[in-house]
Amino acid sequence: MRGQRYSIVALALALGVAGCASTPPPKDEDAFSWTLEPTPPAANGAIYQPGRELALFENTVAHRIGDTVTILLQEQTQAEKSATTTTSKATNVDMAAPTLFGKGVTVHGVPILKNSIDNSSKFDGEGASKQSNSLQGAVMVTVAKVLPNGNLFVHGEKWLTLNQGQEFVRLSGVIRPIDIAPDNTISSAKVASAKISYAGKGALADANKESWLGRFFQAPWAPF
Repeated sequence: MRGQRYSIVALALALGVAGCASTPPPKDEDAFSWTLEPTPPAANGAIYQPGRELALFENTVAHRIGDTVTILLQEQTQAEKSATTTTSKATNVDMAAPTLFGKGVTVHGVPILKNSIDNSSKFDGEGASKQSNSLQGAVMVTVAKVLPNGNLFVHGEKWLTLNQGQEFVRLSGVIRPIDIAPDNTISSAKVASAKISYAGKGALADANKESWLGRFFQAPWAPF
């Protein structure tokens, strides 16, 4: 009977391992896909065609769909917060024994209605948080859309394969052509609605991640 139980347990473990092995790989959440807004069709026979004009005296900076511009990453943030809370409360109530017909209410000479309440509470709380981030570099993006007011929606990424891992920088946002420097660069501080992602994949990134069991015990709803 005991041998049959061990066989059942071993079979269940084998099926569990096989199920884990046959589970399809997780979907790549970092998949990058976007499309360029189509340019206006050519109007045959017209001298001026929108989107295909050529100015003889202007800086060669991005202003059309498909043009590229270099974003200079100059991100640096620093935040610090601290809080201290101290509260205390004390309550003291003394209730004298009442009298009835000039005499106190007693049982065998002991007052039974005399009472007192003493209560005190105290709370001390203190917390501090400090965080700083810095991101320096450059990434070239492509103009994906020209907004009605002339601003440019740009989107792009850069992938680096280093030894046993991959790192990428991804950026999207809206820029003003007037903010683009003559060398076709612009600071990331001048990108509106900017979305900047910097992450990595591979052995080094996996080594820096806490195991799922450790994250379970670090969750705020953990009982201890």
